[in-house]
Amino acid sequence: MNLIIPMAGKGKRLRPHTLTTPKPLIPIAGKPIVQRLVEDIAEVAPETIKKIGFVIGDFEDEVKDQLREIAKEVGAEAHFFVQETAEGTAHAIACANEILEGKVTVAFSDTLFRADFKLNPDDDGIIWTKRVDDPSAFGVVKTNEDGIITDFIEKPSTFVSDQAIIGIYYFKKGEDLRDEINHLIENNIRAGGEFQLTMALENMKAKGTNFTVGTVNEWLDCGNKAITVESNSRYLGFLKGQNLISSEAKLENCEIKEPVFIGAGSELSNSIIGPNVSIGKNCKVSDSKISESLIQNNTTLTGVELTNSMIGNFVNLEGNPKSVSLGDYSEW
Repeated sequence: MNLIIPMAGKGKRLRPHTLTTPKPLIPIAGKPIVQRLVEDIAEVAPETIKKIGFVIGDFEDEVKDQLREIAKEVGAEAHFFVQETAEGTAHAIACANEILEGKVTVAFSDTLFRADFKLNPDDDGIIWTKRVDDPSAFGVVKTNEDGIITDFIEKPSTFVSDQAIIGIYYFKKGEDLRDEINHLIENNIRAGGEFQLTMALENMKAKGTNFTVGTVNEWLDCGNKAITVESNSRYLGFLKGQNLISSEAKLENCEIKEPVFIGAGSELSNSIIGPNVSIGKNCKVSDSKISESLIQNNTTLTGVELTNSMIGNFVNLEGNPKSVSLGDYSEW
């Protein structure tokens, strides 16, 4: 099975953090978003992932090396495809045309999930969904009594279904998806000015592909600061009970309210940490109280009381702000 992960977006809603770090490499519970996604896909896939196609922007070699390691950890080979212009979801997938063959899963990089099912590789196609209270902001699907998808509806103004498409798809024949996407692009068939994946799915359905629904238990978004902090908290909740504090971290006179992740090399003293806090590698935290927050690497926090905060790398923060979003190398 091959896996394609479109991740070329600029992550504008998550600035300033994405000015220096591509959004898929922002850590959630101590691991980059894209690594969490790859591991979770590998968990529900009954077959080994052979190739991972990362559809990227103008990323540095250091980022590519990190993505190679992420692929290697699940036994896969990394391939890189550059999306030079953003022209829609189908266009992003088309960039990875050369590995759109055989069994293929497509997963957009800002989607995390929890599921208790195993993907059935014999299905023609699977569209992963989550039931939502307000489907008007999402693409949704309708199904018949046999669980086969009958309609794809983008952001319905009146209620037709509460099964929202979360951005993960499985195709038994990747070639069929490739052909339909190429047809859209070659004939400049757009919706809203872009080449849309749902149009390719509709064409495949019309030609006999039976799409079923894979319903996830949890769907976590990482679109902006507040949602990313919340997703970090919820993912830590999934891991509660596991030892998330590195043996290479040093804690002195600290109260830890689980779940909390603390990375290697970090030193904490005279502080109350948690619940739902991630602290990356080589951080120094003293005389502080922190809850519901995501702190990246090499950051120093002194005498702070934080909640609902997201702090980048190499930040130096001293004082008493309550809720902040600080990018890399910030001083306060």
